[in-house]
Amino acid sequence: MPASTRLPRPVRAALLLAGLAGTAQAEDAPSIAWPEPGGRATISRAFNGSPITVGVSSRTGGAIDSLTWGGTQFINAHDHGRELQSASSYDGYGECLNPTEAGSDSDGTGPRSTTLLTELKRGPDTLQTRSQMAYWIEPGRVTGSCPKGPGPHAGPRSDDVLAKTVTLGAAGVANAIAYRATYITAQPHESATFEAATAYMPPDFTAFWNLDSATGQSAPLSAGPGEQGVPVILATPDGSRAMGVYSPALPQPTVPNAGYGRFNFATLPGPGNATVKWNCVFRENNVPAGAHSYTCYVVVGTLQDVRAGLVALRAALTGGQAAPLPANPA
Repeated sequence: MPASTRLPRPVRAALLLAGLAGTAQAEDAPSIAWPEPGGRATISRAFNGSPITVGVSSRTGGAIDSLTWGGTQFINAHDHGRELQSASSYDGYGECLNPTEAGSDSDGTGPRSTTLLTELKRGPDTLQTRSQMAYWIEPGRVTGSCPKGPGPHAGPRSDDVLAKTVTLGAAGVANAIAYRATYITAQPHESATFEAATAYMPPDFTAFWNLDSATGQSAPLSAGPGEQGVPVILATPDGSRAMGVYSPALPQPTVPNAGYGRFNFATLPGPGNATVKWNCVFRENNVPAGAHSYTCYVVVGTLQDVRAGLVALRAALTGGQAAPLPANPA
């Protein structure tokens, strides 16, 4: 799932062959005990009269495939490349060296994932998972997003491990979710793109906004695709539902005008295909083997709730003072 190249499955159909042999769809590790029917685990926390409920599943290797508030589903989980999840890509190979939390392209819309889930813990406000990530593209295959050709991997599942902790009510902000992703890379790389968090959302969220969380000033964004150095918000046109993302570690000094991306695929035909997405991205060079951790904060509610939550988060996490939001933000 490279930060700027992943396209929903129908866009790639002319480049990919469905149902190829060689997939290694995995059962969960024997130690996994799902607390809810259907291989699911959820956590909830009240916000403005309705619970924010986050759910992960066996189908998606422990990736978040459901986030609801106020009767609205915020996540598109049509295939294994969507969800709210983490991924990485290495050494300029794009999708052809692309460990992906929820599974592989060949998993399609099916009920199982090539990713191997090895740990699941649930607390009152937290979910923790640990997984051995699938490669998005199998050995020897290429897509239009593989600049260097086939990746140098021999099997359908990487040796990289993703350890993830999801916490509701982060930093004392009721509608904020802390999403901490730790990539444990099996080998060093010349370069890495860590898509620490990305959410594929229903096509209703077609109003794109930015927010300067230091000043509270907000402005509409084009549909992109593109990245920017300040948080992005995706909302319904009437502002009744929205989701935004913030990290105190973004933008990185080496890429000051990047880190928060937005993409619009809202007009794709076919049931379940239309989608929009945001991402929270970190880029590194000379990456040693070992642990690399990043935290992105996801905020949900109405558009005004999300703006207020992002401003409060920045104040809480950086020791600053929350800027008052304009009475009628742009």
